[in-house]
Order: sequence, then C-alpha cells, then structure tokens
Amino acid sequence: MDFVTRYQEYDLNRGHTHELIKDLMLYAEHIESSLRHENALLRQELSDVRLDLDDAAKSRRDLQQRLRDAEAQMGYIALDNDNLKNRNPYVMILIDGDGLLFKEEYVRQGLEGGKKAANALRQAIAQQCREADETEVIAKIVANLSGLGKAMKRDGSVGNENDLKEFMQGFTQAKSSFDFIDVGHGKERADSKIKGVSHDAGYAPFLDDLLSDDNIRRRITILEGYPTVREIASTGANILPMKEIFRGDKLVQRSINSASSTPSITSAPSVAGSISYATVTQKASPPPQIILPLALKSTNAATRTLKPLPPPWNPGPRGLDPPIPVNPAVLESIKKRKDNNKLCNNHFLRGPCSKGDECCFEHDYKPSKEEINAIALLARINPCTNGQDCDVENCIYGHHTQCPSVVNAICTHPYCKFRTDEHPPGTKFKYPRASDY
Repeated sequence: MDFVTRYQEYDLNRGHTHELIKDLMLYAEHIESSLRHENALLRQELSDVRLDLDDAAKSRRDLQQRLRDAEAQMGYIALDNDNLKNRNPYVMILIDGDGLLFKEEYVRQGLEGGKKAANALRQAIAQQCREADETEVIAKIVANLSGLGKAMKRDGSVGNENDLKEFMQGFTQAKSSFDFIDVGHGKERADSKIKGVSHDAGYAPFLDDLLSDDNIRRRITILEGYPTVREIASTGANILPMKEIFRGDKLVQRSINSASSTPSITSAPSVAGSISYATVTQKASPPPQIILPLALKSTNAATRTLKPLPPPWNPGPRGLDPPIPVNPAVLESIKKRKDNNKLCNNHFLRGPCSKGDECCFEHDYKPSKEEINAIALLARINPCTNGQDCDVENCIYGHHTQCPSVVNAICTHPYCKFRTDEHPPGTKFKYPRASDY
C-alpha cells in the first residue's frame, strides 16, 4: 500500500512536470528567436561599419596622396618664389641733387671725382643688401646743373662751374644704371621729379601718408647728408647717414653780391599782434630804384617823376592765406616747448593724430583758443608741398612766405623755408639761399 500511495503521488505530479518542461521549451524558443534577430541586425551593422571603414580608409589614402602632392607642389612654389625673389634684385636710389650734395673733394676732381662718387655710393648701398654681388643698384640724380654750379662756385666748393658738369658726366659714365639728369632752371623742377628728401620739411606730410603702409615703410630709406629735419625724422622713416659721400652742411655765399651789399636792417619781433603776410606786404616799401643819368640836385621837385605804388601781391591761384590773430606772449610760450613737450600740429589743428601714441609730440594738453592760433601760425612756417596749387580748404601749411621777419622788402630769416618766388615781388634776402638757383 505504501508503494501504491507513492505512485499515485508521482502520477499526480507528472502532469505538472510536463507543463514545466513545455513552458521552458517555449521560453527557450522565444529567446533563441530574439537572439537570432538581434544577431542579424548586428551582422548588418557590422557590414555597414566595414563598408564605412573601407570608404574612410580609401578617403584617407586619397587625402594623404593629395597632401603629398600639395606638399610637393608647395615645395616647387617656394623654390620658384625664392628664385623670383633672388632673381635680379635691385635698389633704386632717387636723389634731389639740389639739396643732397656730394662732398666737394669728389666734385673738385671733375670726371674722375664723379666716377669715384658713383663707386662709393654703389658700395655703400650694396653693404646694406644681403646679396650685394647680385643686387643691381640704380641711381637717378636730378638737379639744376647751371644753378647748382653757380651756387657751389659762390660757396667756394669748386673753382670752375665746369667742374660740376664734368663730375656729372663722370658719375653717369661710371655705371650703366647711374644717371645724373640736368632738369634745368625752373620752379622746383627737381622736386617735381623726386619727393621725400631729408633736408626739406615740406615733404613731411607726403612721407607721413606714404609710410602709413608697413610694406612700403620697409622698402623706403632716406639717405642723409645734411642732418635730417625733425619733421621728416618724426615720420619714422628709416634714415641711412652717408657723411663720407655727401656734405653735412649747406652751401653758403662767400662772394660779395647784391644781397651782401644791402645794408643790414634789424629784424622786427617774430610776431606783433595780429599778423599776416597780406599786411606785411602792404607795409613793405619797394626797393629803391636808381634812374640813370642821375638828376641834378637843383632839379625842381615839381619835375620829379613819382613812381606808382605796386599792385597788391597775388601769389597765385590760391591767393594769400587768411590772417591769424596771435598774442605775442602766447606765441613765445608755445615756441619755448621743445622736443617731446612740443605740441602736435596735426593733432590740435586737424586731429586726432594718425600716429597716436607713436607720435613724438604732445597730445595730452588742452590748448586755449589763443594757443590754437599760435600753433596754426607756427604750422604755416612749413611750406605746403602743393603750394598755390593746393585745393585742401583747411590745409594747415603755408602757401606763400609766412616769415614775419620780412621787413622793408628784406627777408632777414637765416633759414627761411619758402622759395624766392613765394616771397612778395622784389624781396631781398639778407642771408644766401642755397636751395634757389
């Protein structure tokens, strides 16, 4: 009976076991189906990734090949660029021969001196070049040969005006790329050919605008004989002193002439109240004229011929600059400012200064109206490069002589920057003028 009972219990539980096994088999089938589907998706993704990898590898190889080709091409370009840079390098020298003068020991030697000066100039410039032997130096000098020869003879630099002509020929013959050009007599004909010289402050605005481009600044150097004027130096241009080749002083008139025989007249104060050159020329009397034969002292006054007054001076198309009222005490105070303490004309008259903090003059100052007038008058002492052809309405530079020392038709300023034709007609000069021939 015990075995029967146990069998009955087994038979009862056997049905539950079959259900368990059936459920396990169904679950296993479901899991297998899910895994099979997921495996298929993973295989597809793997295939896609392999395709992408193959495509990326191919693209990378293409890019690497193109990079190698580009690097090779860049190498060729760099080589060609170096060849272009180093092929026929040259330096152009432009000289205003009326202002930058060769030393007299060269000029006195005539033809041979010209050749020596050309060789010395070529050697001095070549020393500044990296490839001196391969660099071609081209020199062009323009000057009023006749006037310069007379001025140098008066100075005592040459004994004969023909020395300068022979010097010019020797300079031109020394090098095929060297030319000494005679532009003849005329109004600033040399300056019309070449602009930007160390001895002439009038070209400071021109250089200032030109050198604002750093690429141009690196390519321009000013040759210095006579010390560079402050207005040119303040532009920041590179300056190369050449004292061994060019004169460091200006021409002076050593011979007796009409200017030196004129009686010395004490100059008036630099400024007296409100001043302009319109008022100066109106007060200036013309130089005395002698009519030959001389009339006898007993000549009746009624028979004397009275000369008509000269017409008002008209310097050119622009005319006279408008007068600027100036307080003499304020003007003297402004003139006493020196070096970095000097007020910047451009900043206070046209402002703000384009140089900013790099400007060597004072900006951090609040001038009064009288001080502004004084600054404006001092700015007019510098001639405008365009002269009477200037069409800038608010130009701060002078368009005719601004020299307050023109007294009785005699300019008594030793370093007047204005040309002879920019003075009132008939003006005499107490000091020789080396820049006008």
